[in-house]
Amino acid sequence: MTADELLLQSLRYRFREIKKLGDGMLAQIDEWDIHWRINPEVNSIAIIVQHLHGNMLSRWTDFLTTDGDKPWRDRDGEFEAKQLTKVGLLKLWEEGWERTLRAIDALTEDDLTRKITIRGQKLDVVDACLRNIVHCGAHVGQMVHIAKERLGDKWQTLSIPRGRSKEYKPQGKD
Repeated sequence: MTADELLLQSLRYRFREIKKLGDGMLAQIDEWDIHWRINPEVNSIAIIVQHLHGNMLSRWTDFLTTDGDKPWRDRDGEFEAKQLTKVGLLKLWEEGWERTLRAIDALTEDDLTRKITIRGQKLDVVDACLRNIVHCGAHVGQMVHIAKERLGDKWQTLSIPRGRSKEYKPQGKD
């Protein structure tokens, strides 16, 4: 496997792992939890999903050929609280991820060295992908944190449970 093939495989896997984490969190929360905010300056899960949706549609629509900041995007509007149902929120979540994963899956080794534009700034395709992984991962982490606060001891861990790390470490051979 070439380094470029390995990179594409890793990008596809990591984007899907971020989505999987978000899916696991969204499965645990209810209508009330998606709109909860600790204070007006903090985004709710719903607002974060609205923002990710707008970002993903803008960035990954015609990814290789048009500026990643589409003229139709209303970024400021993404941060306005809307009374979405959980079903409506999940629709936005899935639509954003479907667009993202379809674009990532379509990338070829030759695409990795291409230049794209986001907000007028030229970026390598690899850099643009890594930038978006960081962006999505940070926001999904925020969502998980909010859900954990809301659910308390009802939270079902999405990774290694506390106190059980040793069970997940590979055992070496002597």
